[in-house]
Parts: sequence; structure tokens; C-alpha cells
Amino acid sequence: MTFNLYIALLSFAFISVITPGLNNLMLMASGLNFGWRKSIPHMLGVGLGFPLMLLVVGLGLMQVFETYPIIRQVMTVLSIVYLLYLAWKIANAAPASAGAEVGKPFTLVQATAFQWVNPKAWSMAITALTVYVPVDMGWHGAALAALTYVICGIISTNTWTLLGVQIKRFLRNNFYQRVFNCGCAIVLVLTLYPVVSDYVNLLL
Repeated sequence: MTFNLYIALLSFAFISVITPGLNNLMLMASGLNFGWRKSIPHMLGVGLGFPLMLLVVGLGLMQVFETYPIIRQVMTVLSIVYLLYLAWKIANAAPASAGAEVGKPFTLVQATAFQWVNPKAWSMAITALTVYVPVDMGWHGAALAALTYVICGIISTNTWTLLGVQIKRFLRNNFYQRVFNCGCAIVLVLTLYPVVSDYVNLLL
């Protein structure tokens, strides 16, 4: 890989992880509801889980989907159901100042597993591997891309979680915190529209 191509990969990786998406939306909500320290497992799950997913995809998982498309369809349905469940959990999360919390922050395993049902993560992985990683690099290219995302993920996960922590300072009233959580949940559901639309078109 040439230096210029790697700079392009690095730029794409940084922009794709720092811009709003499901992971960042949920990290921001976690920062607001649980604080930075309790959100560390969630941040690690995102920051390491996606590069791991990218590496696995780069090692040939996409060929499995091409051979057995039913597997991809089943994963799509499960992803939609799971994301709706997460939206419900965010909407019903109790403010951190409330006596008893409703729900808990994501664990490392949960955040890592979430990458596999995240439509943006799939789009990022496929684009990075097909556009910025030369085919002749083999698994080395996938590993390099994964390492690049680890570095960018450290910046992104901390940025969005701390943003949620800062927002909490302006949302001290429990009512406004609940409104914020419901707003995040609504946005999460709205992000499913392209996924649902593509799946319906595929069935038709």
C-alpha cells in the first residue's frame, strides 16, 4: 500500500467513525446516563469490536454471504429487531440522578456483538476493504485497516461519550434527560428506514 493510499484510508476511517451513527449515538446516551467511567466497557467494545469485525469480513465472510444469501437476510431481520429493542431501552433509561437505574451500560461483549447488527458498521467495513485496501495485500491489508480503526476509534469513542457527559450538565432536570433519551431512541429507529426499505425491495 502506498503512503497516499494509506492517508486516504486513514482519512476515511476517521471521518466514518467520528460522524454521527448508531455507535456514537449510543455512546453519547451512555455518557449522559451512566458517566464516562461506567461507559468504558462500551467504548472498548466499539473501539475494538468493529476492527475485529472488519478483520473477519476481510478474511472472507463476505464470500459466505454471497454463497448463502439467506444468512445475510436472517441477520438483517435479527438486526432490525435488536435495534428496536435497544431503542426501547434507551427511551426508558432512568436519569442517572434517579434512585434506581433502568438498565445498565453496555458490557464489552454486548458492544462488540452490536457491531454485527449495525448497518453503518457493515457499510464502513465493506467500503474500507473494497476501496482503500489493495486486493493483493490479502489478510495484511485487512489487518492494517483494522489497526487504523483501532487508533481512530480511541478518539471517536471518547469524544462522543464525553459529549454525553457534558450534555448532562445542561440537562440536570430529569424531565429533560428523559426527553433527550426519547429523542435518541427516535433517531435510532429512523436510521432503520434504509435497512428496512432495502430488505423489503429485496423480498419484492
